[in-house]
Amino acid sequence: MTDRLSIAGHARALLGLGLPLVGANLGMFVIGMTDTAMLGRYSVEALAAGVLGQSFFIMFFLFGAGFAQAVLPMVAAQPETAEGRLQVRRVMRMGLWLSVIFSLVLLPLFWFSGSLLLALGQEPRVAALTADYLRIVGPGLVPALAVMVLKSYLSALERTQISLWVTVGAVVVNIAVNWVLIFGNLGAPELGVRGAALASVSVHLVSLLGLALYAQHVFPGQALFARLWVPDGAVFWQVFRLGWPIGLTQLAEVGLFSATAVMIGWLGAVPLAAHGIALQIATATFVVHLGLSSAATIRAGRAFGLGDMAHLRRGAVAALGLSGLMVLLTVAVFLLAPEPLMVPFLDPEDPQRPRIVALGTSLIAVAALFQMADAAQVMALGFLRGMQDTRVPMIYATIAYWLVGLPASYILGFPLGLGAPGVWGGLVIGLAVAAILLMLRFWRSGRVPGPQPG
Repeated sequence: MTDRLSIAGHARALLGLGLPLVGANLGMFVIGMTDTAMLGRYSVEALAAGVLGQSFFIMFFLFGAGFAQAVLPMVAAQPETAEGRLQVRRVMRMGLWLSVIFSLVLLPLFWFSGSLLLALGQEPRVAALTADYLRIVGPGLVPALAVMVLKSYLSALERTQISLWVTVGAVVVNIAVNWVLIFGNLGAPELGVRGAALASVSVHLVSLLGLALYAQHVFPGQALFARLWVPDGAVFWQVFRLGWPIGLTQLAEVGLFSATAVMIGWLGAVPLAAHGIALQIATATFVVHLGLSSAATIRAGRAFGLGDMAHLRRGAVAALGLSGLMVLLTVAVFLLAPEPLMVPFLDPEDPQRPRIVALGTSLIAVAALFQMADAAQVMALGFLRGMQDTRVPMIYATIAYWLVGLPASYILGFPLGLGAPGVWGGLVIGLAVAAILLMLRFWRSGRVPGPQPG
């Protein structure tokens, strides 16, 4: 029976689910920052190769993670019955199948990435180091996506705290293995960027082991991994149909940000440095909304499975309220104290520091609007995914990002002469259009939700 929670009750439930997910997202952000900082202390070439390799890996990781994220609403929608528990296991297993298949299909692309990078105009030395990195992390895509499947499975069953603790452990493992293998400490070989790649794979394997042992311990009766090799065609295609639009939606958004980075690169090193710092700061606050969005997907999935639209909408109001409070706090900090946010990223002796700070301050001001739009669109996606609605949102997002946002970034940045702030203004426009379209789709939905037929 649906729990008739007030909006305040929904907010408490969302915080209980969402805060560990926010912490886990921040942990993953810290892992990326640690890799960048430690490679930067090793050499400029290693840093360039690591950043390029991470961008390459993350692009395909986010696409493949669509199948893992499809597991979240599908598991959350299942009833607490013997049949529902069986379906939960089937969904989780086929999520693993799709993740492994996706990873194996992409392996040749990682292995032969050197030729691709040279064709894209990268310097030969950086291309060679990046290819070394990608040949190591490529097979790591298998455990990385499997981790996402298990996190989705456990989060949908309201076991979100384990994601936080596993990520905290992953941060420690990443720092330790980086320190040993990048720099050759404790008698280990000095591997540079290859050491960072091995550290990343180690993190994925340790995280997978921790989540698998936890899942097996908490749900011993479900025999989660018994006869894992047995196919389940019906559920396989259900997860596939729900997951590929999620993956493409994420790829479209990442592609937009990558394209704007290229455009700002045309303006020179100082604008690109300011862009990179401002984007790191904006990302650190965005992961809060991302965690709340995942929690909203779980709550919406529960209501969707029970066919209770009123319950779903009360939860949506609570989620938007929490996200809105974070937006207000972020806007206040971004507008009142932008310079202190940039200081940790810059060398005080760098002669370009004043120029970077001046431009970065203007970008952070634009990022205040950026946060409003980005928070709204990711929350709307969370609600719609909970209702297992992914194809039309994919179309809306692609139109908003690529047919509106990207041209707007170019026009504002170059023909209108606004430079980097103009390029960021185009991001705001694209994300705002996505937010409006996705929110309208959710709030105008008059149908009574219910699980899709198997």
